Amino acid sequence: MSSADALLSDDDLRYLHASIDVAARARAKGNHPFGALLVTEDGIVLEGENTVVTEKDPTGHAETNLVRIAGRELSEAQLAGSTMYASTEPCAMCAGATYWSGIGRLVFALAGTDLAAIVPVGSADQTIKMPSREVLARGQRQVEVVGPVGLQEARDVHADFWH
Repeated sequence: MSSADALLSDDDLRYLHASIDVAARARAKGNHPFGALLVTEDGIVLEGENTVVTEKDPTGHAETNLVRIAGRELSEAQLAGSTMYASTEPCAMCAGATYWSGIGRLVFALAGTDLAAIVPVGSADQTIKMPSREVLARGQRQVEVVGPVGLQEARDVHADFWH
């Protein structure tokens, strides 16, 4: 059991699996295979999926889309008490959006370094190689980060996509 796994509840695992299901739906629509959920302390669940291809928006990452939805629907207090579950570690842009939204906790499955190993070198889809923890640690408020959580399906949703 990894240290990340020791910090997870059964609900955390259930929502993390659900974020991977959202990633699979994004992929089925022709988008990049990323998904995210936001769960408030009072049980509100919001979903965000990647829409980079279908919306022709390079910022249409799952987590950023989710932050936009949550910002319209939730109060600052609800955001602060929420957990974002991401199928893959948020990129620098998405980690920044998570910080600015006021979300209090982030849990992710596939590590950014593992994603980088899957995406071919020289691909237009390369990411900024900066861990979400590093982005979030530079802020003035603390965001709890748990991950990566080793779930094979988080890797599987990317199978044969990036070739």
